[in-house]
Amino acid sequence: MDKDEIDLQRIPPEAPWGPHTDSAFHGVEFLPEDLGEALNKTAMRVNEKYSSLPAEEKGIHIINIRAIEDIGYIQRESTLLNSLCQDPDANCKHGLCFRDGKRKVDYILVYHYKKSSISKTLTRRIHHNDSSARSIKQDHQLPGKGGHLDVGESELHMDYHEDDKRFRREEYEGNLMEAGLELERDEDTKIHGVGFVKIHAPWNVLCREAEFLKLKMPTKKVYQINQAHGLLKKINSVIQKITEPIQPKVAEHKPETVKRLSYPFSREKQHLFDLSDKESFFDSKTRSTIVYEILKRTTCTKAKYSMGITSLLANGVYSAAYPLHDGDYEGENFELNDRKLLCEEWASYGVFYKYQPIDLVRKYFGEKIGLYFAWLGVYTQMLIPASIVGVIVFLYGCATVDENIPSMEMCDERNNITMCPLCDNTCSYWKMSSSCATARASHLFDNPATVFFSVFMALWAATFMEHWKRKQMRLNYRWDLTGFEEEEAHPRAEYEAKVLEKSLRKEYIHKKTDKEKLTWKDRFPAYFTNFVGIIFMIGLTFAIVFGVIIYRISTAAALALSSTPSGRSSVRVTVTATAVIINLVVIIILDEVYGCIARWLTQIEVPKTDKSFEERLIFKAFLLKFVNAYTPIFYVAFFKGRFVGRPGDYVYIFHSFRMEECAPGGCLMELCIQLSIIMLGKQLIQNNLFEIGIPKMKKLIRYIKLKRQRSLDHEEHMKKKQRYEVDYNLEPFAGLTPEYMEMIIQFGFVTLFVASFPLAPLFALLNNIIEIRLDAKKFVTELRRPVAVRAKDIGIWYNILRGVGKLAVIINAFVISFTSDFIPRLVYLYMYSENGTMHGFVNHTLSSFNVSDFQGGTAPNDPMELGYVVQICRYKDYREPPWSENKYEISKDFWAVLAARLAFVIVFQNLVMFMSDFVDWIIPDIPKDISQQIHKEKVLMVEVFMKEEQGKLQMLETWKDKDMKKGENCNNHSPKLSRSQSGSMSSCHSYHIDV
Repeated sequence: MDKDEIDLQRIPPEAPWGPHTDSAFHGVEFLPEDLGEALNKTAMRVNEKYSSLPAEEKGIHIINIRAIEDIGYIQRESTLLNSLCQDPDANCKHGLCFRDGKRKVDYILVYHYKKSSISKTLTRRIHHNDSSARSIKQDHQLPGKGGHLDVGESELHMDYHEDDKRFRREEYEGNLMEAGLELERDEDTKIHGVGFVKIHAPWNVLCREAEFLKLKMPTKKVYQINQAHGLLKKINSVIQKITEPIQPKVAEHKPETVKRLSYPFSREKQHLFDLSDKESFFDSKTRSTIVYEILKRTTCTKAKYSMGITSLLANGVYSAAYPLHDGDYEGENFELNDRKLLCEEWASYGVFYKYQPIDLVRKYFGEKIGLYFAWLGVYTQMLIPASIVGVIVFLYGCATVDENIPSMEMCDERNNITMCPLCDNTCSYWKMSSSCATARASHLFDNPATVFFSVFMALWAATFMEHWKRKQMRLNYRWDLTGFEEEEAHPRAEYEAKVLEKSLRKEYIHKKTDKEKLTWKDRFPAYFTNFVGIIFMIGLTFAIVFGVIIYRISTAAALALSSTPSGRSSVRVTVTATAVIINLVVIIILDEVYGCIARWLTQIEVPKTDKSFEERLIFKAFLLKFVNAYTPIFYVAFFKGRFVGRPGDYVYIFHSFRMEECAPGGCLMELCIQLSIIMLGKQLIQNNLFEIGIPKMKKLIRYIKLKRQRSLDHEEHMKKKQRYEVDYNLEPFAGLTPEYMEMIIQFGFVTLFVASFPLAPLFALLNNIIEIRLDAKKFVTELRRPVAVRAKDIGIWYNILRGVGKLAVIINAFVISFTSDFIPRLVYLYMYSENGTMHGFVNHTLSSFNVSDFQGGTAPNDPMELGYVVQICRYKDYREPPWSENKYEISKDFWAVLAARLAFVIVFQNLVMFMSDFVDWIIPDIPKDISQQIHKEKVLMVEVFMKEEQGKLQMLETWKDKDMKKGENCNNHSPKLSRSQSGSMSSCHSYHIDV
């Protein structure tokens, strides 16, 4: 037995004292005071791995506890570090440092433990004699209790798992210490039953890991950044003065004239780096990143398979792992920190008009989150010109609505155009002038300026992508990511578990131990499930849209039976509004469902790395949410009114419901209503209310739970909360996928159907102004601090954006040519108009039908509703009249219009694609000044190393000169040498050889 361990076998079971606990020692059990001295000399020792401070200054004691053999662990020395301090808050800065007040807390591990089972845990460690059984399920009596303790089987089973988790933690934390990290445990917290392990990375560990990760750090070399000259310098100065009020008041946002040369950190070249302040050389973001890399790399091997931190979290060994926020963000008495600065200058609605402090965001949250907010800022800025042009197009429609001849003809009651019934039996004939309001409103969005706006938005999307690539390169240069290449990531814990399961199965069958990996055959069931699942979900979306179509048709027929004329006249508006609201509710619900299904489908694929997992998840989620959001809009844009048939030969669904028709002014107005309600509803409800309401609700639930616990334990309630306790109550960071996803879907609304809704960029701009501050507030105040992740771009999202931009060109071409009346108007104007005006266009688009040709049982029940006998009614289509030889057949006008529409799609698509590619080609991806600065850095770095080599050569030459002089002095001696002189001569030669 180790001399520092406690031999609990020597303690008799009938000892008259029971186990004592001391709250100051955070749940660690101690024996009574009469044995305290004897046991303290042999049992308590300070493990020097935890700290380099003297034992009396640490206030920390380590107790070796022998492992429970029944769990199957090999007995080894394990350590438990406990924080002991009379006034901890004064020294540890409310949890930001260790108890000594010097070592920073770089990371926190959180676990749950059972306080009630401590006494039983001690008794299970006591050997009554060498031959007694040590089974976990055996009931043990606590010393001095007389055996009256009755432990239930379920509690023992629970204790078994608690012990298993505890021993895994002990092994894992021991491995972390072997990796060089310093740990400190705290179970004396305000949160009942929750323990915290504080982790600190000392300087040597930071240097080692920074070299492994190839982190670029600033060197001592400072160089001048190229500045603009002449007229450009004056323009930049004027712009800087104008924009000064909207710049955030942070040091990181001020323009720099000099920059430190950065180089991947190397311990052998520490003299190159500016190490004047070692405390701040590695900032908190870098320190937490380094610790997280060690946590991922370190494993716990006593389980069935090797477990890293992700597996330990998944199995409940630890309940959370996170870096700490810098401090509090509220209150006047707290010292200013980066978190408080971000809260004041970024995460506040009062600074919505200011630029974002992107460099400070990157410094605090890391490059990946910094790039997201930078991208969101660029996207929001680019929406400003798009919004201005969209408003101009809308105002143009408002200004010319009274001059639009087709809508004037539709509103003119003197034309006396009688339209055919909209449904069978219950619907009667109606006047075209009754849809005057719809026709006038349609002109606001269906006018010649809309075509220009569609071309503009296609070029805008291409310009936005190029502008973002240039901005991204500037950020890469500023953030020292120019040479950064992502290395192969650690395999995910689930992947390793699956590989181990496969290797064990093969080893059992074939007795082979070759290294295994998952092949397509192993993943085929998951791939098949993914394919079937995605097809089923898309089919479900189509089925729901079809159900809404049935609702529209049946509701329209039911409302047509209304006894009031106002009820019958508002049928179309009522049906459209209610159907769109139903679509919106279904879209919001299915969005959440599809997000969960996409994650499950990705999990069963078992991707190897986190990056692969994220990309597959994004692809599935985007596909499902894209179909969910845009299917109702696609239906109105391209399918509604296309397959109606004609009077006397309508198309029926289930032989009962007649397909619905577009209004006489076309379906574009209805498409605009559908798009605007779904877009605004998603942004208001899903993006804003959910983001605000759900975190607030969760926070309220946690507060109620904590309040109940505090009422049970008044002593814990009176304690001051530490920083890691406060952060534990925050929401865990769930990744950037939801944030990107909602913006990409919005980007689709802005670009895909912009021809039908020119105000979409304006509403997106207003939403994003709020969204930036809302996301910022969530990251700063509502979420635990995420681990900083290095990234040089936005990843797969850029490819999705490019795909949406290309698709937008095609969709807008079809919307203009097939959904709007732009092409029929052009065809009429240049082919059929007698006087070169649009007079007679409405009559040209309407065909005639003889009411005597109605099928049996489909004619109106009240044919005299308009007050006169109707013999010919009109409907919107290009067909031959009833008096023609080929009555009701498709006319030549239809084919002429169709040819013009297809020709427009081809010309528009190719022209806009060419212009977009031209914009892409003419704007370089890397700004010229940045490429010059990158080249300058390379040259300066070569100069630094050349000077270093020259210094080494000069030093070597100096040593050689000294050696030669010493050799000459040795040669000047007499040829007759004594023994001592020959010894000195040999030493001369040996010195020469060493040099």
